[in-house]
Amino acid sequence: MRNGKIRLGIIYGGKSSEHEVSLRTALSIMKAVDAEKYEVTPIYVQLDGSWVKGDAISGQLPERIDALRLAAPGSDETRDMQATGQQIVPSSRPASLFSIGQQVDVIFPVVHGPNGEDGTIQGLLELANLPYVGAGVMASAVGMDKWMMKTVFGQSGLPQVKYVGLLRSDWEKNREDSMNRIEKELGYPCFVKPANMGSSVGVSKAKNREELAHALDVAAKFDRRLIVEQFVAARELEIGVLGNEELITSVVGEVIAAKEFYDYEAKYKGAGTELSIPAIIPEHVAEQIAEIAKKAFQALDGSGLSRVDFFWDEKNDKLYINEVNTMPGFTPFSMYPMLFQEAGISYGELIDRLVQLGIERHADKQRNIVAAEELE
Repeated sequence: MRNGKIRLGIIYGGKSSEHEVSLRTALSIMKAVDAEKYEVTPIYVQLDGSWVKGDAISGQLPERIDALRLAAPGSDETRDMQATGQQIVPSSRPASLFSIGQQVDVIFPVVHGPNGEDGTIQGLLELANLPYVGAGVMASAVGMDKWMMKTVFGQSGLPQVKYVGLLRSDWEKNREDSMNRIEKELGYPCFVKPANMGSSVGVSKAKNREELAHALDVAAKFDRRLIVEQFVAARELEIGVLGNEELITSVVGEVIAAKEFYDYEAKYKGAGTELSIPAIIPEHVAEQIAEIAKKAFQALDGSGLSRVDFFWDEKNDKLYINEVNTMPGFTPFSMYPMLFQEAGISYGELIDRLVQLGIERHADKQRNIVAAEELE
């Protein structure tokens, strides 16, 4: 701490297709933190993977996000954005995590998607021995890989829809056999997803063999591991989980997508999607969702925060867990913060709690180091 303030580093940006989402999340957090409590250091990861540290961040997210993605620190385009109040990229010098580590007390990583919420940044933070907000290496990696996540859910006895896991190499070598297997085990319609992409990137709904082939080709552009899920006529419900050992849950919310499913554009560009918070569902369904969400969180060894998504087959009153998102969108208008807002925890308070949970988790892990030293 310095001057009684927590030195909070916020890592944002990243190399994934969710770069824009990360920028919005970071800007929202930086605007919301209490200046009396925190001294904030923005740490921007550019699309080429280079890191830049700044002293402040302000303004609104530029409408032309593509220009920002390609603008290098110090370039004319970046300076223009800063001059017009569009300062998303810090204006300071290049930096590395290890040089930054001495200047912060805790890190809030909000890099979404691959190379962000998949355990990679978390592993780097562990090596640097820095406290950080959110899930650890294992939970982040498993939470990102839908195939592995479903395996863990299955071992934990959690209800989920039928699925088929498929390697890209198998699909490319045995297209007909792969589709025959999917048709036999799942039928139509079905959903095809890359295993390691977030925010519904690369996800397609297939209603016949031709659409299935196209959907698998699309998903294979994003990952070498593919997931195909059985379609269930159901409502999409979501709940937030907060905590480390002691967990609390938010109210349940419902996603009412104008399109056939809740894809990237529906999530982040509106596209007519509506959110119902709280969801209008029977009390026993809400209670069951909260119970399963906590079990899923613990099965992954989660920490800090997660949003857990469900399908509810209202006609047959059956719940299916869909996935756990260990670093959900975190603007004030994202589902996770809105769910807790409805539960009585404001956006600013949510940030405070998450920072403290990150610090507490790090302190608890140091006990393991002490114990190991005592054995020598």
